[in-house]
Formats: sequence, structure tokens, C-alpha cells
Amino acid sequence: MRLIVDRIGLTARIKFTRDRNLVNPAFDLLNVIGTGYRTIGYWHLRSGVANRYKSEEVVSVKSNGRISGFCVDVFIAALNLLPYAVPFELLAFGSGHDNPSNSELVRLIRTGESPEIEKMKWFLLMLIICNAVPLQGLTKIVSARPQVVNIGSVFTFNSLIGKVIKVAMDAAVEDVNASPSILNTTTLRIIMHDTKYNGFMSIMEPLQFMESETVAIIGPQRSTTARVVAHVATELKIPILSFSATDPTMSPLQFPFFIRTSQNDLFQMAAIADIVQFYGWREVVAIYGDDDYGRNGVAALGDRLSEKRCRISYKAALPPAPTRENITDLLIKVALSESRIIVVHASFIWGLELFNVARNLGMMSTGYVWIATNWLSTIIDTDSPLPLDTINNIQGVITLRLHTPNSIMKQNFVQRWHNLTHVGLSTYALYAYDTVWLLAQAIDDFFKKGGNVSFSKNPIISELGGGNLHLDALKVFDGGKIFLESILQVDRIGLTGRMKFTSDRNLVNPAFDVLNVIGTGYTTIGYWFNHSGLSVMPADEMENTSFSGQKLHSVVWPGHSIKIPRGWVFSNNGRHLRIGVPNRYRFEEVVSVKSNGMITGFCVDVFIAAINLLPYAVPFELVAFGNGHDNPSNSELVRLITTGVYDAGVGDITIITERTKMADFTQPYVESGLVVVAPVRKLGSSAMAFLRPFTPQMWLIAAASFLIVGAVIWCLEHKHNDEFRGPPRRQVITTFWFSFSTLFFSHRETTTSNLGRIVLIIWLFVVLIINSSYTASLTSILTVHQLSSPIKGIETLQTNHDPIGYPQGSFVRDYLVHELNIHVSRLVPLRSPEEYDKALRDGPGKGGVAAVVDERAYIELFLSNRCEFGIVGQEFTKNGWGFAFPRNSPLAVDVSAAILQLSENGDMQRIRDKWLLRKACSLQGAEIEVDRLELKSFWGLFVVCGVACVLALAVYTVLMIRQFGQQCPEEAEGSIRRRSSPSARIHSFLSFVKEKEEDAKARSSRERQLEDISANGSSRCN
Repeated sequence: MRLIVDRIGLTARIKFTRDRNLVNPAFDLLNVIGTGYRTIGYWHLRSGVANRYKSEEVVSVKSNGRISGFCVDVFIAALNLLPYAVPFELLAFGSGHDNPSNSELVRLIRTGESPEIEKMKWFLLMLIICNAVPLQGLTKIVSARPQVVNIGSVFTFNSLIGKVIKVAMDAAVEDVNASPSILNTTTLRIIMHDTKYNGFMSIMEPLQFMESETVAIIGPQRSTTARVVAHVATELKIPILSFSATDPTMSPLQFPFFIRTSQNDLFQMAAIADIVQFYGWREVVAIYGDDDYGRNGVAALGDRLSEKRCRISYKAALPPAPTRENITDLLIKVALSESRIIVVHASFIWGLELFNVARNLGMMSTGYVWIATNWLSTIIDTDSPLPLDTINNIQGVITLRLHTPNSIMKQNFVQRWHNLTHVGLSTYALYAYDTVWLLAQAIDDFFKKGGNVSFSKNPIISELGGGNLHLDALKVFDGGKIFLESILQVDRIGLTGRMKFTSDRNLVNPAFDVLNVIGTGYTTIGYWFNHSGLSVMPADEMENTSFSGQKLHSVVWPGHSIKIPRGWVFSNNGRHLRIGVPNRYRFEEVVSVKSNGMITGFCVDVFIAAINLLPYAVPFELVAFGNGHDNPSNSELVRLITTGVYDAGVGDITIITERTKMADFTQPYVESGLVVVAPVRKLGSSAMAFLRPFTPQMWLIAAASFLIVGAVIWCLEHKHNDEFRGPPRRQVITTFWFSFSTLFFSHRETTTSNLGRIVLIIWLFVVLIINSSYTASLTSILTVHQLSSPIKGIETLQTNHDPIGYPQGSFVRDYLVHELNIHVSRLVPLRSPEEYDKALRDGPGKGGVAAVVDERAYIELFLSNRCEFGIVGQEFTKNGWGFAFPRNSPLAVDVSAAILQLSENGDMQRIRDKWLLRKACSLQGAEIEVDRLELKSFWGLFVVCGVACVLALAVYTVLMIRQFGQQCPEEAEGSIRRRSSPSARIHSFLSFVKEKEEDAKARSSRERQLEDISANGSSRCN
């Protein structure tokens, strides 16, 4: 049915696309400020919302604004029965002329309502649905240990899953009832119901168990049905256990009474993401059924891929029950996409049909990669052996299967299975068996806690039951919450491994087998574990082996190829890649667009050489970007790549942060930073050239250091060393001579004290460094042409106010303004080398510039024949040129590898010599004016030497004070203290320090002898 309305309304054009979305959607972007807001922009995208027509008896909005109808009356009646007040107002959704989309209304409710209102909405929906359910009698309370406990089970008997889980659950019930260790005298009974409908009708059938005194329900089979039924189960406190509803968005927060007894699809998608990353692929195509199971599973896959820096390039949705024509149309679109990695998250119903169509379209050939979720392995396990045509359709496919560890229990069940049925054993049968045992253990624990199996009517439902809805039969499980806790606390070993739930209600230790379909069956190429990723060993063997990273066995891919597919090709639509090339007015050696449209230059030759090294053909055409008169902006070229105007950008495109946010770049093929070029003049010879290596400050500090070190050595050596004694004039001459002779390591005076030797060693090391640096700098000054300029580098330009030239259309302007804070009024755009030359010659006084800032690669070309200009200062950024591609383009990676290969084999240098090698100007042998050596380069050495001198003097002083105290008699010292002033005592100490050590010792010895004689004479007199 087509929707053909096309009119202009208050909201603009009302017209529907083929997918029933309104054309030309748009949003205002508002910023709340103060008491209002302001518009900061707009967002546009061609998408819309769906609409359905409804009868006015269902819901109607009158001209006076009154809203009435069946739905409204039911809603008001339900709210009036609530035990609390719910203030509300009815708001019309839609224009009143065209029927609005209920899906959009539901989306708005979901994003705006509280969880309580969300639950009430679903519960009211179920009350209406339950009108079709047969009614039963009054509330019934069963004893604490009833003879029979009923469990409901809802699935389709003749489905792929249904025909194995019925056998498995019957076997489990038989084993539970035969086991004396569980349930004691209570018999477990499963009431199985065959669901024969899909969609809406499948929702009604599970509701029959809501009024049949079942303590739990196993099922439903489909995620779509489980999602709706779980809302009702939450209200009735009846646990829902499902091993086939694997929708990853069914969380315990939203569905507290829903329990998944198999692995969440979130882990399966994580396994697929690890496989994609393992083989180095970056993009995949996802084919899925457009229902909750498919849509949410693929959303989880997209999240997991993004964590690996990969993505889904195309989400190909099919109707839940597609026709062969639907599948054919979709696969044709998939074949036209670039990615050849196809993930199929399909239904059991149409999955094999998709592979049949793919084979007919030639999509099961070499180069393709097909990854199927566990639906395919379930089909192979259950219906094996498959027909020959079917198995041929899936050759080379990789599929996953829920991993169940080997055990004696499992082996015994496998042997028993062949006696129970001729149908193959799938993992769903194992999980069905374990689910029954899990419930049995939970029931046993529930009874041990004193729980009773009792049901009561909800008073709200009872009041509504007197009307037309007849809802009396729906009863609430009184012990539902306690029973739910018992289920979540189960911890047992089953056929599928350990059955225990995590805090988010997932089974512990999720794992998958990775299978490769080969011949008439499949081979296991590895395993995936949540804690370790891909491995070629099962979990029980990995416990005794150190983990050695991700690994899989070799794979036979579609087309019987064993070579790992590249994973992408160019779109098979005959279109050549449009490569944007900046049409610049300057430096034709880099890139040039001729009058006949031919594009040449260094950048173009590098790109063509790299493309020729790729192992596949790349059809492309070079398209000039710009008018040829004004230099275009490379940033704008990169932006056009992101919008699809160009498929890549080739040229002198500098890799900067702003551009890397918009596109992917290859490995840089030219290293080029920003430099400053300015007019220079040659320095003439000078008689004082030997003073140039050091700055005046450096000369001053060096000279002072010589004198200070000489004085320190004299202090340390004067008392012990005769070479530093004598008349004052001689001592001064000796000190000066010693200090400056250390410059040439030719001092003849020897140091005898340990402190003096330490200071001298440190000082000689400082002299060695200074001497070597001076010699190297002076050699450069005398042998290399020196050029001088008032501009010393970018620092000079930052401090003065002279105009600065920059290349028009370059990122240099933004860098100078935003990073270096140079005012934009000082910047002068220049288009060509000729304009560079003229602006530099004119200078600031004649309307020119003081200097030009550009990339080194350009400046080297500019200076090749202009000796009157030169590079001043140092290169102050580090950038490179690269080729730009759209984000996540696999071609960027391959071209990067080709560029590295060009560098390794020498082709890159040959291309560079062809275009960029020019005869250098005779004065370009050196940078501008060799930098003079400044104090900041040596201050560390001077600090170390100064600290050594201070410490040596301090230690020396302490030692002298100590010796002075030891060599002077106590009595004499006391007499001196009594008779002398402090200045006299200091003078005495200085005299002691000045006195030669041998003389001091001799004097001290004589004084002690005199004291002894005097003491002996006094004793005789007495």
C-alpha cells in the first residue's frame, strides 16, 4: 500500500518516503540562556515518521479540544481504580488532519515517562488482551509441600528449537522426579503449550498460564513475545525463564521477573567483534530481521565493534518474514557496498534461503567473508545431515555455537539422546534440560525456606472483571519474589556447565565455539571466552596453559580459498574515485594543474606510485580543487571529503589536529615544519671575531669564576702549601696565574689538601666543557659563511609589531593567530614565490613584510635561487604531508603501507630528486648566524662549581676552628678571654689560620714544654 498524500502544512511539506518517513526532517538547536533561549544552529536529515489511520470510535479529538473514545474511557476507568491519585491531562498528539505515528508516540512516552507509568501502560494493554483468555474460579491456596508443582512451557512444537526442547524437558522432568535428592514427595509437572501463531497472537497464548497456578513459565521462544509477556509476569510475580529469547536489551531493571537461562546475545556479538579485529578488518555489513531480536542484536554488535575501532558500514534489514524477492533486492545492495565482511543475524526460517540467493548472485565466491550467529550452527546440529544443495550454499561460512564443556554427564546424555529421538542434539536441548533442573532446585530451596505455593487475585483486576473484560482468572503468585530469589541463587553443574547467575543475571563464564563450515559438516577453528577472547584451546585446557594472545586455526573461506580475504573492494558501480587536488598558484613543483587539465607534481607522482604498489586495481580520476588564481584551503578540501564530494585528497595537505578530526590520513610522505624566512646580509671579517662565541654575560661570568675559584684554592692551600705562601704580592700573582693557567690545564702549582683537590677537579671539568664549546663555535664562525638578520626567529616576530607574510589558503594563518597570539592585522596573505620575494625586498617600510612564515619544504624551494634571504631561528612545529581519505577508509591503511614501501625501496627519494632537488644558493651552506653561546647553556655547571666551593670553605672553616681550640692551652685561652676583646680573639684566630701549620705545631709544642717546666718548679717550692 502506498501513501500518496503530498501537501504543504503548518510544519512544511507532508509527504512520505518509501519507508514511510516524512521527507526533509529538521531540528532547531537551542541554547537556554537566562529566561529564554537562542537558536545556535539547525540540523537537517532526510528522514521522517510513519502514520496509520484509525477510527474515531477508538480515539477522537473534538474541535473544542475534548478527547474521547474507547481507549480514553478504558484508561480513565483504570486510573480511577488505583489506590492513589494520578494527576494527568490528555494532550492531542498530531495535527488533526493526518494520522500521527503511534510508534513515535511510544518513543516519546519511553523517553519521558517514569518506570512506574511505563509498567502501568503495559499492564493496561495486557488487561485488554486478556479478554480472550478463558476464566476460572476463585483463589486457591496450596499446602507448603504440595504433591504436584506446575510449570508452564510455551513454544512451537514443530519449530527447529521446539522439536528438541520438548524431548529434552520431558527427559529432565523424568530425571527430576526420579531423583531422591530433590523435591522429596513433590512431583514436578510441566504443562506444555504449542504456540501456533506468530506476532500478536503469540502474545495471548502464554497468558493462559497466568491463570493456571503455574509457579514459573519456560519460554516464550521469541524475544518479541518474551518482551511483552515479561511485563505481565512482573505484575503477577511469575518468573519467566527463556533460553532462546536472547535479546540483549531485556535487562533485569526493566523486566525483573524475566530470567535468561542461556547466554546473552551481547556476548555473541563481542565474539564476532573479536573475530573481525583478529583478521584486521574494519568494516562489516550486518544483515538482520527487523524485529527486537535482530535489531537489538545488531545494535549490540555495533557497540562492540566500536570498542575495537571498527564499525558497521551498512545495516541491511529484512522484514521478519521476507520473501525471496526481498532477500534478492537486499543482497544486490549489499553486493554494491565496499565491505565484503557480512554478518548474518537471521531467523531459522529464512537464514538458509538467504545463503541460497547469495550463492546464485555469486556472493559465496573468493573475497567474501560470511559470519553467521548461532542460528546456523543450530540448524546444522539439529537437521544434520543437510541436503547437498544446502550445504554447498554455506561452504566457508564462519558460525558460532554456544560452548558446552565436555563432561561425563554430557556424554551420557548424548548417548541417551539417540534413544529418545532421531533429531539431532543442539545446544538448545542442553539448555532446556538444565533449565528444568534449575527450576527444580529453586523450588526445593523455596520449600526449604518455608515458602508456600499460593495465588491470590489482584483487587484491581477483580473490580475490572465485572465488566466486559473478564479478567478474574489472572492471579498473582504470592511467593513470587521469594521464588525469584531462589532461582537467582542456584549454583549447580549441568550439561551446559556451571549454572550460576551474575549480578546482572547473565550466566557465568560465557563462551562460544567458532566453527567453519567445510564439506558436509564443520570444523572447530577455535573458541571464544569472555575473559580471554579467542583461543584454539577449550577453557579446561587453558587453565593449565599460559595465555598467549588471540589465536584461531586456519579457515577455508568461501570459494575454497585459504588466504585471508582483504575484507573490502571498491563499489561495483563503475564509478572512479574522485581525487581532489588543490589547484595552487604557487610552487608548481609540488602540484600543478596545466592549461590542458593535466595534473602533475611531486605529490601526484607519489600518490600514483603508491597506488601502483597496491595488490588490486584502484580506478580514480584527479579533479582540480580551486580556481587556479587563489590558493584554495586544504581544510576545505578535507571537509569536502567528509561530505562525499571527493573520495580522497592528494596534494600538499599538512596533517594537523583540526583535519584529523574530519578524515583519516596516510603515513606522512614529507616531513615539514614551519620556519621563518627573512632578508639576511653576510657578516664581514672582524679582528674581534674570537669574542663572538660567547655572549657578554657569558664572558663576564666565566672571568669571575676563574677569579673566585683561584681565591678558594688559595684559602684551602695557604696554610699547608708553600707554593701559596710568601709576600702578599707574590701570593696575588700566584693566585691569578693559577686561576687562568687552568684554562689550558698548564698550572704548575700542586694542591696538597683534599678539599683543594676536590674543588680543582670539579673546576677542571667545567673548564673542559667551556673550552670545547668555545673551540667548536669559533671554528664554525671562522669557516662558515655567517648571515645576519634583525629577525632571530619566531620569538622576534611575537615581540615586535612588524607585518608577517603567510601563504594564502594555508593553516599557517590560524596557527599564528590562535596558537602564537599574533594579531590578525599583522598578517599579509601571499600567493606565490614572486610575491614572497617582492614583500621581503620591500620590507615593512614600503608595504612589504619583515618575514614570511611557511613550511620548510616550500621555503627550501624558495631559497634555492635567492641568496639574499635565509631561514632564521629554528623550526618551531613538526608536521608532515599526507593523503586524506574518509574516516575508517581501508584504502588509507593500504596506501600508508605503500608509502613505507616507496621509502624503503628508494623510489620516494628518486621522486623527490626529480621534482624538489634544486641547486642550492652558494650562501645557503648554513643557517642564519650561528647562535652565540649563552649563560643559560652553562648555568648548571657554574652552580655545581659554586656549591663545591662554598661547601669546601665551610668544611675548612670548621676544621680550623677545631684545630685552633685544640692547639691553644685552656689556661691561656681563659686568660685571653678575660683580658681580650672579641676583635682580639678574631685576630688571634686569623693569625692562627695564616700561620703555617708546621710553625703552629712547633709553637704549640714549646708552649706545652714551658707549661710542664713551670708546673714542676711550683711543686718543688711547695
